[in-house]
Amino acid sequence: MSRSAKKDELLKVAERLFYEYGFRGVGLKQIISEANVATMTLYNHFPSKDTLVEEVLRQREERYWSYLDSHVESDSDSPFILAVEAHGRWLKEHSYKGDMFLRAIEDYAGTDNDIEKIARGHKHKLLQYFQKLAERNGKTNQHDLAYQFTLLLEGTTSMTTLIGAEKATKYSIEMARTLVQHTS
Repeated sequence: MSRSAKKDELLKVAERLFYEYGFRGVGLKQIISEANVATMTLYNHFPSKDTLVEEVLRQREERYWSYLDSHVESDSDSPFILAVEAHGRWLKEHSYKGDMFLRAIEDYAGTDNDIEKIARGHKHKLLQYFQKLAERNGKTNQHDLAYQFTLLLEGTTSMTTLIGAEKATKYSIEMARTLVQHTS
């Protein structure tokens, strides 16, 4: 396995374990063991657990935005609905146990590192995403729409753990249609 392949495997294993057991519930020894790499390999790529968590969050965020972008045509008649549908598919495929970014905010609140900043930044980018979508689609209440759709996606994510991604997404699409119909 090459150096970059080992790093990729570490990140893949770490993300899976962090998602399944939480950031605090997983130690580096478990990651090293499941990734089948030497301890020094991990430390050559990540000087600390925090730097590993940061990289996992950055990569997950990058995948999320690529996923959303690949499903949303901003010039379509209903980019807002497409975004809600894509988010729902992401939840079903990658985030069925809740939001990894929200967990990071909870687990690392008040600590002196970039983990909480990365996680909060993801939420802020969601607001910016819907603001830009509203601007491109000539909506007059761009700020309100951005908050409404961000809240809608966050609520969908939270409800996924209770009622499942499909049902939560179904309800959120209905709400999104109502929001879009009532905006200028």
